[in-house]
Amino acid sequence: MDCWREMEGKRSHDPLFQESWVWVPGPIIVGAGPSGLAAAACLKEKGVPSLLLERSHCIASLWQLKTYDRLRLHLPKQFCQLPLMPFPEDFPMYPDKRQFVSYLEDYAQRFKIRPVFNAAVESAEYDGVAGAWRVRTERGNYVSRWLVVASGENAEAVVPEIEGVGEFKGGVIHTSSYKSGEVFQGKKVLVVGCGNSGMEVCLDLCNHNAKPSIVVRDTVHVLPREMLGRSTFGLSMWLLKWLPVKVVDSLLLLVARLALGDTAQLGLERPELGPLELKSLTGKTPVLDVGTLSKIRDGEIKVCPGIDRLTDEGALFADGSTENFDLVILATGYKSNVPSWLKERDMFSEKDGLPRRPFPNGWKGEHGLYAVGFTKRGLLGASIDARRIADDVEKLWNELIAITSSPLTTL
Repeated sequence: MDCWREMEGKRSHDPLFQESWVWVPGPIIVGAGPSGLAAAACLKEKGVPSLLLERSHCIASLWQLKTYDRLRLHLPKQFCQLPLMPFPEDFPMYPDKRQFVSYLEDYAQRFKIRPVFNAAVESAEYDGVAGAWRVRTERGNYVSRWLVVASGENAEAVVPEIEGVGEFKGGVIHTSSYKSGEVFQGKKVLVVGCGNSGMEVCLDLCNHNAKPSIVVRDTVHVLPREMLGRSTFGLSMWLLKWLPVKVVDSLLLLVARLALGDTAQLGLERPELGPLELKSLTGKTPVLDVGTLSKIRDGEIKVCPGIDRLTDEGALFADGSTENFDLVILATGYKSNVPSWLKERDMFSEKDGLPRRPFPNGWKGEHGLYAVGFTKRGLLGASIDARRIADDVEKLWNELIAITSSPLTTL
């Protein structure tokens, strides 16, 4: 009786007992982008149910809401399809944004994946007493033995602090707000960032008769999207089956030099490490050229050094030069937001929100915690993670089914 009274006393003071919690028999998956959908589909194939929580009102919100109109997959479709369902045969080698979103919608429909939308996760924490994860959202609270983090590497826009931004009279936007260069016809636009997005935005601006310049602060590898009649990525993967990374890098750079010329003469110095070795060590992806280099070579896109500060009319660059602009577009990428809601510090780094252990070992943590889509290897890496997670959870799921259905349990 005393123990019962003590428990009742705790219930009256413990916030957990004041809230309503929904038990989820299978994993809770945070994020209904391609990674979350892949994890849910692989689990369903194993007979394991799951619950997807999505902060937006649609699946693949990054693709649907925060990408520019001309976006296409940078890699051939066979390297970007999710597990258990290939792209339609009539899709082009590089599906565009609309086609990719329709593929994801068909994928969700095929596997009967129905996320809970507008359910931004406020916190997720492991309860050692209950042996389960408690996940609080804007829509309700959930409990499960398993938690799959699928919010991705690109959850939040990276907006760097640039001195003088408050003085600049023109607009400053991130690429997550950029749709098309059509509205910037005749405008002088400074694009900050020379990755794939920055290069493509510059090309799009050119195609709409704007006047873009691009800030190139660091070294960058630019490769043709296709080499020797094959996709550069596909050729690289094939060569890596037979040759060391350094040899493959040398071959790629040789072909790139023949196809694109010396990019250093255009203000695009190459890193000392080869493109594949650099990608493996740092996650920095080489730029796959789709026409931007020719615009730079023809003078339609100007290459600028790093920005020292913005002025009221434009920018002061690191070399002391100045230039006026009507708009600044930040092609400065995205970052993980995991540290803002996951109350766990062993698996995920507080610094960058990525798994501490590099690929291929970053998909599994302790106490039923998993990660999908944090490999820095695109959709192919997410698919590998999703399959591994499903295989692992299936074993535990079957063990639980066996225990609960045994005669001793039901007595």
